[in-house]
Amino acid sequence: MTTDTPADPVTPSGQTVAVRYEPKTRAFRRYTLFYGVGCLGIVILYGSLNSILIPLHVQQLEFAHIFAGADAHVDLQVLNALQAQVDAGALTPTPDQYRLLELLARFNSSRASSLSLVTSVVMLMTILVQPIVGLLSDRTRSKWGRRAPWIAAGGVTGAALVALLPVVPTIAVLVIVLSLVQLLAGAAQGPLMATVVDRVPDDRIGTISTVTGLVVYIGGIGGAVVAGSLFAAIGLASYFPLAVALVLTTLCFVLFARDRSSLRLTVDPLRIRTVLASYVRALGDRDYRWAWIAKVLLFIGFGIANVYGLYMLQSYVTPALSVAEAATTAPLIQLAGLPAAMIGMVVSGRWSDKIGRRKPFVVAASIIMAVSFLIPFAWPTVPAMFIESIVASFGLGVYIVVDQALFIDLLPHRDSAGRDLGVANLGTNVGQALGPIIAGMIVAAFGGAYGPVWPVAFFLVFVAAFAVLPIKRVR
Repeated sequence: MTTDTPADPVTPSGQTVAVRYEPKTRAFRRYTLFYGVGCLGIVILYGSLNSILIPLHVQQLEFAHIFAGADAHVDLQVLNALQAQVDAGALTPTPDQYRLLELLARFNSSRASSLSLVTSVVMLMTILVQPIVGLLSDRTRSKWGRRAPWIAAGGVTGAALVALLPVVPTIAVLVIVLSLVQLLAGAAQGPLMATVVDRVPDDRIGTISTVTGLVVYIGGIGGAVVAGSLFAAIGLASYFPLAVALVLTTLCFVLFARDRSSLRLTVDPLRIRTVLASYVRALGDRDYRWAWIAKVLLFIGFGIANVYGLYMLQSYVTPALSVAEAATTAPLIQLAGLPAAMIGMVVSGRWSDKIGRRKPFVVAASIIMAVSFLIPFAWPTVPAMFIESIVASFGLGVYIVVDQALFIDLLPHRDSAGRDLGVANLGTNVGQALGPIIAGMIVAAFGGAYGPVWPVAFFLVFVAAFAVLPIKRVR
């Protein structure tokens, strides 16, 4: 096939519903370019929100709540340094200092719990919606194709809500608005990923997964770097550029990597039990279920280890950083891991395609990530955080490329790729929802201490490495 758009999906459920591009054609190259662009705006949004802006937004709200009145101008860096001296036995606090340290402990626990709440509820919203969006996009009939209406609507409406975030006044409202943002961005992301199954030949899926992985890493880290710099200059107004980027990139894909009309698509009537089955049908496949379990475990551990990265720079490492220093250092830690992640992605995607194996890459990547979490646990310093990022990034780079290819190889029903890949994404979202909840419980149990999250994260990701071994259909 050499035309710029794939053929009409006209056959009933259970048969192939789209004609894929031929490799090395202009249409395939253009699709690859704009698929990367479409992914970029979404991952920039996620990278900026999850790493920088939401933790800082939550911190601002909790600080104003706990350090009120005469304490409103307390310097957290000075207070954390005081806590370090007291813990080392180098200083006996005065009554007022003791009072402030009690407020600090309350603040550390409160912001950790609030961030866990925000992160988890937002992810739970995605868990409920994404498989349904995938199912509906499989069945959508429009002159723009099955996926484009969802990608465009999710990008535009999601951006509108992102633009409202700077004026959110409380944690409760933040949870509501962010849940809607996640819902709408997910409505764009799931169908966008499903276009890979619609249009890409099987022997190029690993390559496209590499593109996805590179965009996820570069966009996520780039978004965090930009957000950290913007926050130092304009505060929460940093949300506005993210909204613009989301609109432009999703619409670029819809307009320049066009699909053919799906108006002639034949589908069965939609029933409630079909919607409910969208959550579990793919998991009825034994191999797909084991891949999903492994993904959930890995992202629970990953979520535990990473949800408090910004706070650890202020309250875990020695010496502690200020809020401004942490906001600029946290993205740099992620950036330090970028070269290792790119090496992992580029090598693993093509290599796994060439040898036709996925499982060894997933196992090795998981073990590498697990071991990286022990570095800052044993050595709580800023350099250790950089080293952990480099090692973990290489493992995650290998993982996200081969894991996506693994799930595509294991799809039980290719004509329902949107639905079943939504379930695969569900594994990521379940992990990222449960991880912060568990991390919050750990921090609360240890009186606001962040260190114990590392060994728990190590254990879960290490176990995830071996959960793919029972898979039989893919080597």
